[in-house]
Formats: sequence, structure tokens, C-alpha cells
Amino acid sequence: MADKKITALAIENIKDENQNYPILRSMGEITGSAVMLIAGQYLSNFNQGKGVLLGGVSGVPPTKVVIIGADIIGEFATRNALALGASVKVFDNNVSRLQRLQNNLGQRVWTSVLEPKILAKQLKTCEVAVGALSNEYGRAPVVVTEEMVAAMRPGSIIIDVAIDRGSCFETSELTSHEKPTFVKHGVIHYGVPNIPSGFARTASQAIGNVLMPLMLTISDEGGLDEMLWHDVNVREGIHLFKGALTDFYISQKFDLKYTDLNLLIASRR
Repeated sequence: MADKKITALAIENIKDENQNYPILRSMGEITGSAVMLIAGQYLSNFNQGKGVLLGGVSGVPPTKVVIIGADIIGEFATRNALALGASVKVFDNNVSRLQRLQNNLGQRVWTSVLEPKILAKQLKTCEVAVGALSNEYGRAPVVVTEEMVAAMRPGSIIIDVAIDRGSCFETSELTSHEKPTFVKHGVIHYGVPNIPSGFARTASQAIGNVLMPLMLTISDEGGLDEMLWHDVNVREGIHLFKGALTDFYISQKFDLKYTDLNLLIASRR
């Protein structure tokens, strides 16, 4: 790509005027919503689950769900679990995220920082555990040890959403849509990366809602170069500019020459 002098735009790194990442948010909403549908499916007897209904019914205690991570995915997973009637407990080391989660949901939810003893205790009695932690840069942190997983109830399910950025569970492994689960210590593990790809039409429409206005703006501005000059938010997504690598973290990881995008743009004016 560098030899061909290509300008490469990573759409997931594009920011909007509010300094949010619209593509990542859309995919996070889909993932968080899908997680509870997946959990409900694999809790059934037909999928080696415990044979319990996610939300329970009158006279039957609700299913216990532990969600690790209170960002967009965690928020929508919590929202959908509560809507189905489950009992939800959310962990995150970022207290402001936990506060924002409660404000966005408009109700009090059981929350905690990632204290190992408290986390292990809650995992031991839950039916569903969701790993949705992430770092801004680098791999996701492993916060659930194999010992914690071994103490979980047989037939419970782990959905490690962070599997494409590492994993939150020490026992997690990459799986696929064709063979999405495996069993370890009697616990079902779901490790499919890119969960939105299983809901391709919804994902495509969500991405199109962001990319179509962007493409029209590029056309109106007279090309990508002109748009980059006027829109600093789109610059966040540029990894290559006319063949020059402009992403610092890729340059560090692969020992490639890095060039500041702002300097490149200014030099061409």
C-alpha cells in the first residue's frame, strides 16, 4: 500500500463533532444487544446449557448475569439483560464509566470495581458472564483466571466479547460462527470475534449511516485531501497518507517510519 502511494482510512477511528467514534459505537450497540440473545440461546438444554430461561418467570428466580466492562458494549448488554428480566451485576475499574452507565440507564444497577475476591464470588453463582473490557491501546486485560472459571456452575456460559482484542478470561479461545462454542471446566465458552458480522444487514446499515454522509462530504469538498484540511476529526482515522505511515502505534509495533499527518497536510498547502 505504501509503494502504491495509497491513502488509507480506518473507519473505526473516525471521530464525529462530539469527539465520539460513531462506527465503534454502532458496532458496540449491536454487540451489546446481541450478547444477551446469544446467552439465552446457549442456556437452553439443546446447547448443553443449564436449561434456564434468561429472565425467569413468575415464581422462578431470574438468571444472574455478570458483565465485566461498562463501556458501550457493557451498557447495551446491561440494558438488554434488564429488559429480559435478568439480575445484572457490572464490574469496571473506571468509576466514571459505572456512573455514566447508571445515568444512561436511568436506574440504579449493582456495580463494583474489579476487586478479585468480589468478582470471583459473583462468577461462582452466575449463569452468564460477559467480558467486555478493553484498553484504549493494546490488548484487553485478562481479569478472570482459570481458577475462577473452574469454580463457576456447570452449564453456565462465558461470552468473551474482548476476544478480538485479546480476552478477559484466561480460558478463552478464538472460535467461529460455524463452531462458536467449546466447553472447559463444564462452562460453555463463546469466543466468536466480530459479533456484528452475524447480523450483517443491521451492521451494514449502521456503517452506511456514517459512511454515506462522509462520502458525500468528500465529494462536496473536492476530494479527501481537501476534506482532511478542513476536518480534523476525520484525520484520526488516517493510517496512510499518500503512502506515508501516519499511525504512531503501527510504526512502533512493526518498526516502520512514522510521519506526522498534520505536517504532511500542511506541507502540501
